[in-house]
Amino acid sequence: MRYILDHESSEFLNSINDTCNDRIKTLKSGSVVWRAQTGCDKEKASDSAEQEFHVDKRIPYSFKRMKPLSNSPSEGRANLKGNPCLYVAADAETAVHEVRPWPGLPVTIAKLHLTKDMKLIDFSETADAEQYPYFYIDEPSIEQKIDAVWAAMDIAFSWPITESDSKSEYAPTQIISEFIKSKGYDGIIYKSSLTKGHNYVLFNLNDAAVVQCDLFVVSKVKYDFERLDESSSLTAERGNT
Repeated sequence: MRYILDHESSEFLNSINDTCNDRIKTLKSGSVVWRAQTGCDKEKASDSAEQEFHVDKRIPYSFKRMKPLSNSPSEGRANLKGNPCLYVAADAETAVHEVRPWPGLPVTIAKLHLTKDMKLIDFSETADAEQYPYFYIDEPSIEQKIDAVWAAMDIAFSWPITESDSKSEYAPTQIISEFIKSKGYDGIIYKSSLTKGHNYVLFNLNDAAVVQCDLFVVSKVKYDFERLDESSSLTAERGNT
């Protein structure tokens, strides 16, 4: 662990290890996972007529480009700076949603195969996570408390990352990921907040190999939204224009 934890935090992490038996999932070697990145490469035109008009052919990113560098300085929900993880999805649609592209944008989608049998902790196993936070009339049982905590952790991992996020907000999920990795697990599973699919974080970049890259273009994006509350509205005073 790279963080210094107090006793209460250490006890919380140990409780994760104590209650995860029903949330361990094994993915077999050769299983398919997906990763998407916005953008593409360009191949110089070989035809003389195309060269005259400077027409470059768009092609998918290379296999190497579709995985982070081993010394990548970026950090995320599950990894510290300089210690990258491989963020992939259970299906191509989820992978595309996670990069949040806009219409007309090219997207490279990589198909990867797992290189070994992998043991992951599945945070999405809490059936009622969508109903979190929970409210109980009576004192909840131990099982209900455990489910509530696991649901909260699933939401923490799945919450969309934006460029404006403070890196300090990553600390809780980074600590949990480091702890799970220290216990010998290969990664974690959590729900996507952008679609109905699931995401995987693989702690070792070599645990999945890129076998195919294809280029797509985003044709349509749909947004759902809801008003926070009535006090969030502004209206012009009567008589003013």
